[in-house]
Amino acid sequence: MSHPGSKALMLGYAAARYLDSPTVYHLLPCLRAPGYRDSGSYGTLTSSVDKAIMAERTQSPPAKRLCCRPGHSATCRQGHRAGGGMPCGGSVTCGSSKTHSPESLLDIAARKVAEKWPFQRVEERFERIPEPVQRRIVFWSFPRSEREICMYSSFKTGGDEVGSSGENNDETRLPFRRGVALLESGCVDNVLQVGFHLSGTVREPAAPASASDPAAAPATGTTAVAEPPQPCGVSVSFDRCKITAVTCTCGNKDIFYCAHVVALALYRVRKPEQVKLRLPISETLFQMNRDQLQKFVQYLITVHHTEVLPTAQKLADEILSLDSEINQVHGAPDPTAGASVDDENCWHLDEEQVQEQVKLFLSQGGYHGSGKQLNLLFSKVREMLKMRDSNGARMLTLITGQFLGDPRLALWKQQGTTMTDKYRQLWDELGALWMCIVLNPHCKREQKGSWLQQLRRWNSVDACPLEDGNHGSELTHLTNARPQGPHGHPDALARPHRTVFTRAIEACDLHWQDPHLQHIIAQDPVATCCYHDNRHSALFDPRGRPLWHEHVPTACARVDALRSHGYPKEALRLAIAIVNTLQRQQQKQLELFRNHKKDLLHKGVTSTTNPEGWVGHPLDPIGTLFSTLMGTSQGGSEDSAGGRLDFSAKRVKHPTFPTHRYLDDGESLVCLAVEVALLGLGQQRAMPDGLYAQEKVGRHEEQLLGRLQEVELDDRLVKVFRRQAALLLEAGPHSGLGEMLHRESVPMHTFAKYLFTTLLPHDAELAYKIALRAMRLPVLEPSSDLSRSHHIVSVVTNRYPRWFTLSHVESQQCELASTMLTAAKGDACKLQTVLESIQKNIHSSSHIFKLAQDAFKIATLMDSLPDITLLKVSLELGLQVMRMTLSTLNWRRREMVRWLVTCATEVGVYALDSIMQNWYTLFTPTEATSIVATTVVSNSTVLRLHLDCHQQDNLANSARTLALQCAMKDPQNCALSALTLCEKEHIAFETAYQIVLDAAAATAATGMSYTQLFTIARYMEHRGYPMRAYKLATLAMTHLNLSYNQDTHPAINDVLWACALSHSLGKNELAAVIPLVVKSVKCATVLSDILRRCTMTTPGMVVSALHSRRNSGKLMSLDKAPLRKLLDATIGAYINTTHSRLTHISPRHYGEFIEFLSKARETFLMAQDGHIQFAQFIDNLKQIYKGKKKLMNLVRERFG
Repeated sequence: MSHPGSKALMLGYAAARYLDSPTVYHLLPCLRAPGYRDSGSYGTLTSSVDKAIMAERTQSPPAKRLCCRPGHSATCRQGHRAGGGMPCGGSVTCGSSKTHSPESLLDIAARKVAEKWPFQRVEERFERIPEPVQRRIVFWSFPRSEREICMYSSFKTGGDEVGSSGENNDETRLPFRRGVALLESGCVDNVLQVGFHLSGTVREPAAPASASDPAAAPATGTTAVAEPPQPCGVSVSFDRCKITAVTCTCGNKDIFYCAHVVALALYRVRKPEQVKLRLPISETLFQMNRDQLQKFVQYLITVHHTEVLPTAQKLADEILSLDSEINQVHGAPDPTAGASVDDENCWHLDEEQVQEQVKLFLSQGGYHGSGKQLNLLFSKVREMLKMRDSNGARMLTLITGQFLGDPRLALWKQQGTTMTDKYRQLWDELGALWMCIVLNPHCKREQKGSWLQQLRRWNSVDACPLEDGNHGSELTHLTNARPQGPHGHPDALARPHRTVFTRAIEACDLHWQDPHLQHIIAQDPVATCCYHDNRHSALFDPRGRPLWHEHVPTACARVDALRSHGYPKEALRLAIAIVNTLQRQQQKQLELFRNHKKDLLHKGVTSTTNPEGWVGHPLDPIGTLFSTLMGTSQGGSEDSAGGRLDFSAKRVKHPTFPTHRYLDDGESLVCLAVEVALLGLGQQRAMPDGLYAQEKVGRHEEQLLGRLQEVELDDRLVKVFRRQAALLLEAGPHSGLGEMLHRESVPMHTFAKYLFTTLLPHDAELAYKIALRAMRLPVLEPSSDLSRSHHIVSVVTNRYPRWFTLSHVESQQCELASTMLTAAKGDACKLQTVLESIQKNIHSSSHIFKLAQDAFKIATLMDSLPDITLLKVSLELGLQVMRMTLSTLNWRRREMVRWLVTCATEVGVYALDSIMQNWYTLFTPTEATSIVATTVVSNSTVLRLHLDCHQQDNLANSARTLALQCAMKDPQNCALSALTLCEKEHIAFETAYQIVLDAAAATAATGMSYTQLFTIARYMEHRGYPMRAYKLATLAMTHLNLSYNQDTHPAINDVLWACALSHSLGKNELAAVIPLVVKSVKCATVLSDILRRCTMTTPGMVVSALHSRRNSGKLMSLDKAPLRKLLDATIGAYINTTHSRLTHISPRHYGEFIEFLSKARETFLMAQDGHIQFAQFIDNLKQIYKGKKKLMNLVRERFG
């Protein structure tokens, strides 16, 4: 027999592989203590732990493993058991100790074996397993951390939530919260652990019946108590500290464990000493003889005969049949015996429910918070990855399958429509998660190969969404960290369209074995220093800080993968190295540009060296770096997954990461985060193709700026802002704020506005330089022969840019300009500079008008005196708008003109006089006369400016000059306004009148219409010029033509007015008008109306009154000129109209026609032989239209 000391050494070596040295040293004296009990199998068990624990296991989940009696087969060694002094029954009391004695080596070894080994391997490896060892392995095989249980029973988890009660209603309804409440309420009973199987009952607490519910109250009047719900039976299987299967009679259908499962599991975690523990049921059966086994089976069948009797009989028949399948294998399955070697060790995940829930959320199409639920599922995947749980990839695989099976994908593709923005963002998150999974630093090659095949299958699906949302992307390959062609980029045209999975497929080619990468993320400072002594200049900066030269989005994807898989400190190290590399590259690019600046500017090279921008990139590299640096600086770094997350064991303390090795003096992680955000936002990059890609650029920029605004500025950060702003201004084609800007570069307006407001209190000069430089928008400049670098030619093929977000870009440009105008109030020099920048760079009239209005509002605030300089800027902008919109249609034009006059009024008299003198460059003739001049000479303007007589005369003269010029240019629309404006000046009035006469005498195409002439004629009569009114009326009559059926024409009133005016002036004037009326008017009712009016009064009443002449008072005769001609024309019109009506008359119009003939008879009778003419007219109608018998009968009844 070996000496106990040698066994202690063997066990100590096995344990030292998993424990730190101080613990081992602390345990060694205990092994030499008196009474230490040794067993011959202990050394054999522990000496092979290190070797066996690293064995490979396959991933296919087998059925329950078989347990058999000893002696059946030489290979069936798992049945060899050692009897022990401890009986099978009894509760476990050694799970926790109230004393501070050291943990036994048995518990140490059993705990490690329980974590790493499937129990079948333990049985196969050791011929004789003492019962105490079995018990401790079974005991330690149950999960000891509540975090995983919480993760599988709620969306939101974390160490601070475990065991606490949520404060809002949503959290209290989470299964984990409810499970904790059930446990703390004592609702868990009958807990029993049989091997690797835990069972118990959980009852819901009885709630008192509501007093407001009359149906629940008993008739006796006693207090009503609701009937207690039926307790739920819960069973849990586990293996290697993971719950592998759950069953509950509550019938829960959800992704997460129900509250009853949570309550039972937490009972076992928190109260292990109160749980009855038994060895696997097969071990108990091995100890029974034949009679005991028969009695056991018969009692079992008796108790559950209704459920198991058919099954029991079937099994008995198969066992009695020698050639049955059940007799061809050794042993029998035992659900309590633990996992087999081939079992996959992972937490229980209901795959069917995951698929059903995702399918349900997708079918809701964004309603009922489905998008939020899907995002929570993605967060759950990230949480699993952070815990290094293999179910993260498994769950994401299920989600992806449902996404690709969404019937809307094929429908959208067939219809040629794009998916919704929120749905598109879900696909982006899906692709990013697969990037994290395939970049797992500890992923096995076989697993990565399996994922690669799956990703390629998904990638080949016809309906798989493309990366940019609309078009095939032509961005750089993910692994192109170094030049691949003559100009550093591969042939873009040869690359196929990229889907959301393309980057994950490319990431499968990446690895973590690079020695320099390993050095960067290494935790050993000693190794760091040793490696540093042999450094290469390209891998370190002058201060010895490590650099990482890789395609930036790819490098940041590594950072995201490290964070996602629970390596926050390693992620931070790599993030710092990337930022240091970007800073160094920025300095080198600046030096290179300074050395070749003259040549570049002379050649006019305007290119962007970054067609693939970092902000708006599918991998969001800048956002990843910012989150990593800010999360660590705020104490937000998460603990790595594994034992350190256990709540039942002491957490291992790790030293704080020595960031001073990677940072400059006085620099902090916050400074680095802010600097990399500024560097990324200021990068010159090409605007991507497609609506979604362009919207994503703006969305990511706004999100990053929003996070920057949450950072509190201190002196160190102000220095960072000033330094980075200066670098961006001085840089060349690498900076969006540099001197050279490509035509299709993403604008810097939003970013510059943030920089401006941040720097303004600290360095106003620099703030204005940034904002003024950012005002550029070359995509709207006239296209010229721009020289494109090879970088751009290979990526953007001389296309006319389609900027779907151009309106948003222009609005941001306008916001930047408005911010500068507001800040520059009171500074004439800066206001002039900003004005020049606006006039040069803003091309939208509506945005310039908005800026003009904003400047006007700021300049005329109620609580301060008007700022005349800012008012002048507002006026200048308004004048520019007038010039831009003069020859184009704009629905806001009248509003703009009125506003400009208001603004000029606030500026002063000289501004009003100036806009009137230069009206032809600003306004149309109609606007100038009807709005501008009329408003300028109004009483409100005189009162507003407190004008003296001289100033009023000057403005009036300018208005009259404007009016005459406008009348000459557009007499049709401006003549009346010109006459009105010139009323008080005789010469000007006569000039305007002559312009009207000249225009009236012109051809119909170039002259004035009868409506305009009638309007001016009425104006003349109103002003006391009846003869001028008469002349204009006769001119109007020459342009008029009323047909027989136009008895409701709007010009009828003007004709009646003109005849009345002529009649009032005298017989001669009336005689001159009547021929015009007869020629122009063919409508019988109008002519008869004119005829009656002329016969009612004596002509010339107005002239007689004006000249004090006596009027003879005789009425005009209808038998003489000029009324005879009018009467004949009227009768003729009635005859022609009658025949026209009878051509297409219907019976429902017979009554109306008879009334028309009655009016015609009245006109006929005005002539001397009128009755004879009318009788002949009726006889002719009867003869011609005798076929219309009914109508002719009506005519006979009325007219004989």
